[in-house]
Amino acid sequence: MEAVMESKAPDTLERIQQAALDEFSEKGFLGASLRQIVKHAGVTTGAFYGYFSSKEALFASIVEPHAAILMSKYVDAHISFSELPAEEQPEHMGVESGAYIHWMVEYVCQHREPVKLLFCGAEGTGYENFIHNMVELEVESTFRYMETLRRLGYNIPELSPSLCHIIASGMLGGLVEIVVHDIPQEQAMWDVEQLRTFYTAGWLKLMSP
Repeated sequence: MEAVMESKAPDTLERIQQAALDEFSEKGFLGASLRQIVKHAGVTTGAFYGYFSSKEALFASIVEPHAAILMSKYVDAHISFSELPAEEQPEHMGVESGAYIHWMVEYVCQHREPVKLLFCGAEGTGYENFIHNMVELEVESTFRYMETLRRLGYNIPELSPSLCHIIASGMLGGLVEIVVHDIPQEQAMWDVEQLRTFYTAGWLKLMSP
């Protein structure tokens, strides 16, 4: 009876998730103890299982809303660019992705704890390849864009998938550094804009014959 009443307490879910956020943030998913989460939330194990089937389900409840928003916006930015007429794409290079990156910096800074958990503490869960999946999407889009340029008559050198992967990893890894080092939003915006300038110049050089 005690567990049933406790599981119906209006703040039980919030207490469990806050205790989990603290535990996951400190130890990562693999190192986190479900026993400690339950203890710090001040609930019984029975109450916990009234909400979540496992530690991973609890982890997902914290990071999934943010993962879904971040990836959806990222995909939309790439789709918006790819759907432009081919002849308009060169002048839009970096526009859509730049808008996404500025939005992402703002979003990351407003949701630092769960996003940091998504980026840095997800090993052992279905989210551990989140940044890698973004990198793969970036590489695919890069190769599609280079093919578009070739069809338009541009003399674009052949670039290896491994090089494109390294470059995309560096750019997106820079965004991860914002949460790793808790960079203030204004500074993060400035840093990322400079990072974009750096990578844009590099891409233009690499794509020159």
